[in-house]
Amino acid sequence: MTETHAQQAEAIRAAVETGQERLRALLPALTDDAVRGPSELPGWTRAHVLSHIEGVARALARQARYALRGELIEPYDGGRPARAAAIEAGAVRGAAALGDAVRAALDEASAAWSAVGPADWTRPVRHRNGDLRSALLAWWRELEIHAADARIGHGPRDWPRELCHHLLDHLAPRVPEGLPLVLTATDETFSRRYGDAGAPSVTVSGTLTDLAAWLARRTPQQPLDCRRPGRTVPPPELLDWP
Repeated sequence: MTETHAQQAEAIRAAVETGQERLRALLPALTDDAVRGPSELPGWTRAHVLSHIEGVARALARQARYALRGELIEPYDGGRPARAAAIEAGAVRGAAALGDAVRAALDEASAAWSAVGPADWTRPVRHRNGDLRSALLAWWRELEIHAADARIGHGPRDWPRELCHHLLDHLAPRVPEGLPLVLTATDETFSRRYGDAGAPSVTVSGTLTDLAAWLARRTPQQPLDCRRPGRTVPPPELLDWP
């Protein structure tokens, strides 16, 4: 890995640690009633989302531990069915037990990722057949997006701008192939085009965090302005997550 790529990975690791500390600081205020309340995800309580954060923190941390040994391992023993069962089982816990479990998982994640050296980021992992850098990016996305989903004081409006730019790249496959789309930020000089540059396009405008939230299938804080040439239209339908 080039020095630039290694430096980028180090910056991502620092951002992840900041996100973990933010989540740790929000956990003590949780009550039993609060964790039973609804999250942003249909059918899931806050407890479901926090249980999922716990599980994915441990799953991606072990990708790092095994990669440093030169070994590959699946993120979850038993695959998606086991992951889903663990989330359901973990979601019945009270606020104190759930908070303790999430903090322990974040501690495990911090220890695992801090052990990765500058020359290790290209080590392969089983997760999406990627490498340690891509697995760290996956943990960053999961951490920040699901912390917002939990509705415990951290929303898409608080997402780091670097994460927003990453999401606008990572989620490009959500834009249908035949949809020329332009996203234009209203709070910084930024525009991103998807699709054929020569075709009439749909332009969606909003703050950078709201654009990232929409592309991530989350609710923007403010309504987005969406236009085709000459008229206002609803935001277009997007494809599933990549």
